[in-house]
Amino acid sequence: MKPGAWAELLRISALFTVPGDALAGAAAAGLRPGRGTAYAVGASLCLYEAGMALNDWADRAEDAIDRPHRPIPSGRVTPRAALATAGALTAAGLALSARAGRPALAVATALAGTVWAYDLKLKHTPAGPAAMAAARALDLMLGATATGRAGPARPGEGHGTRRARHAWGAAALLATHTYAVTSVSRHETHGGSTAVPIAALAATVALGCAAVRSGGTSAPTATATATASAATATAAASAVTAAGYLGTAAKPYLHAALNPSPALTQQAVGGGIRAMIPLQSALAARAGAPGTAAALLALAPLARTLARKVSPT
Repeated sequence: MKPGAWAELLRISALFTVPGDALAGAAAAGLRPGRGTAYAVGASLCLYEAGMALNDWADRAEDAIDRPHRPIPSGRVTPRAALATAGALTAAGLALSARAGRPALAVATALAGTVWAYDLKLKHTPAGPAAMAAARALDLMLGATATGRAGPARPGEGHGTRRARHAWGAAALLATHTYAVTSVSRHETHGGSTAVPIAALAATVALGCAAVRSGGTSAPTATATATASAATATAAASAVTAAGYLGTAAKPYLHAALNPSPALTQQAVGGGIRAMIPLQSALAARAGAPGTAAALLALAPLARTLARKVSPT
């Protein structure tokens, strides 16, 4: 069991899409990142990787036929090791979330349950995309809840725990994107679908437009007290990050719609996964957190570079 096999099993190139959930959640709630946010990021990384290991364990018989090069069917990682890794990472994720308080643990428990239900039962059912979308929404809410419990709100705003509920709007946008990507991914092995990439493309355009708009209740006090220059900077950051999101996701979806081959469909899925980073950045920008948005956007080139070596799908 070589390190390269584990990197492929755990899809480490997709890890860069995970920290932005918690950070975007904190920003959407109008909260400053703090210790609780760090615990949420750690928990998210553990639960995400648990899902990757469990996914390949659950699909080992199917992969032996359709993807014999994958780590488990090729014999580079044993099924027992993959399942044990999934269990250990799930326990670690829950332990980290517990450090951020009971509300964060409750969200993380729901997230872990959703991940295991998706991999073991729901993936190949019509409920699969919705389950995956729910997992991403819960991951963003984990960041908002953990930050609200352990970190302060912005000056003049209510207690962090009460503020966390304002992140649901951002969670809905991230969930919509995840639903679209997951729907396309169901065709990456055999291809053949034109309607699904077209629908994903339409959703991407709509989300890009929504990401540019003001976050509304996500950070009302910050919006009310912002100077004209700060408001202009926020608008510019929103436009740049939304453009990055559209540029990353839209083109691969269009190619897959025009030629729904397995190769182009897989590229569309990879683009959709990487597009989560600029989308998270856009959600932070629209909430009035340009610093967080810039930090997240800096992860995109790293994810793109690593994706050339280890596929995120």
